[in-house]
Amino acid sequence: MRDELLTIGRFARMCRLSVKRLRHYDDLGLLTPDRVDPSTGYRYYAPARVRDALTVALLRDLDVPLQVIAELLAAGDAERTRLLAAERDRLAARIARDTERLAVLDRLAEGPVPAYDVEIVDDPALRLAAVRGRCGADEVGARTRECVIALLEALNRSAAGWTPPMYGLYPLDLEDGMVIAVGARTDKDVPGTVAMTLPAGPAATTLHTGPYEQLPLAYHALHVRLHEQGLTARGRAREDYLVAPGEAEPHELLTRLTIPIDPPPQETM
Repeated sequence: MRDELLTIGRFARMCRLSVKRLRHYDDLGLLTPDRVDPSTGYRYYAPARVRDALTVALLRDLDVPLQVIAELLAAGDAERTRLLAAERDRLAARIARDTERLAVLDRLAEGPVPAYDVEIVDDPALRLAAVRGRCGADEVGARTRECVIALLEALNRSAAGWTPPMYGLYPLDLEDGMVIAVGARTDKDVPGTVAMTLPAGPAATTLHTGPYEQLPLAYHALHVRLHEQGLTARGRAREDYLVAPGEAEPHELLTRLTIPIDPPPQETM
């Protein structure tokens, strides 16, 4: 039996893995040797293990987490397909997120950041029929699109009239497990939605022209203005989609950003 086993060095060369990494995977229980010499501690692997080790090497090159790799090695065909599909979705979401960041960096590299006219206004109250969703900080775009689709379906089913634009509501601090919402103005209760009333009050607002990937530039301008004037943000940020996808090209999209604030201090005479 021992003559049929491969030394760790030979096994490593066949599997595109270093000896150090094989030892690490052994410590994790991911790729355990078939035999360990009790006197020397040398590790030996069966040739049949080469396929699993090559799979591990490939998946690590694709940045698949070790825990998921362990599950894949133990899974049947159906479960393996599900796990790989989930990893594919995770990678697609990361690529989309990185693409958005690249767009902002490209805009910054082109020259001066576009000027935003930030105003302090008395924001009117809004009554919305809304769909909520829970997501992580990296899933905001995808979850927003899902909420938009669900809201439109609910409005169409109920034949409730609604007044454009649609509104997106987001926590000021983006974090995992946060709740976002997409709403529309309507005077009727819409099954499948929740009624939300946004109170009137002071707010900082600005208008963004261009793709959603560059919205962080507008948020930056708003927060800079709040900092400079010593104003405190509260509640949720609101995005009014005045010109949305399907109505114009990405560079022509029009979005108003509004952040409620504590009442500014009154000037003394």
